[in-house]
Amino acid sequence: MPPDSPPAREPPAEDRTALLLAVAQAGLPLAPAAHPVGHRCSCARVGCPTPGRHPVSFAWQTQSTHDRAQIERWATAEPEANFITATGMVHDVLDVPYGTGERVLARLAESGDGTEVGPVAVSDDGRMLFFTATRGTPEDEDEYWPCELDSHPESVDEHPGLRWHCRGSYVLVPPARLPGEGLGVTWLRGPEHPLVDPLPLLAALTDAEAVAAGTPGEEQGW
Repeated sequence: MPPDSPPAREPPAEDRTALLLAVAQAGLPLAPAAHPVGHRCSCARVGCPTPGRHPVSFAWQTQSTHDRAQIERWATAEPEANFITATGMVHDVLDVPYGTGERVLARLAESGDGTEVGPVAVSDDGRMLFFTATRGTPEDEDEYWPCELDSHPESVDEHPGLRWHCRGSYVLVPPARLPGEGLGVTWLRGPEHPLVDPLPLLAALTDAEAVAAGTPGEEQGW
């Protein structure tokens, strides 16, 4: 668990549903996901590489919705299920190592440079998730790339730095449980905060990653 991260807990069913509906009310589309069973996954796949972290349906992109009644039905039918939110429709997610996110939040609070921060979630596997407005679909499709790679959590080991979840990707949405004792995904800043422009935040996160790698940006002075 990252240092100083909020302790994970499994909320009561009514609280869980209320938290999911708050996400839906903010316009973020949801779909059911698997959940951990000990260190294994609730899905039927033998040796699932991403236990509790993936959608239960291959049609998760078309299934995703912010319809209140449908989400309540899912939550009631599968009281242990995690939920994912499909990115690239309404919002994107900038997914960074926890330490990078912590440094950026502290730096922005100190500098007051006007860079806005929207909802932020903490994942106890050492990641911080910054929810932003989506880039949309540019007129020139050649300037847009689907991020199928980022929809596979197992690729974090190969790409441990910043990951930009946009079209074709997803992330677990709080409240979610991860394999391991008391681990989960929780809100640091909830979905009541408006989504923000991703580009200024991306610049701050990229600079922080460069500092961590020992190659700080010349202009930012991190």
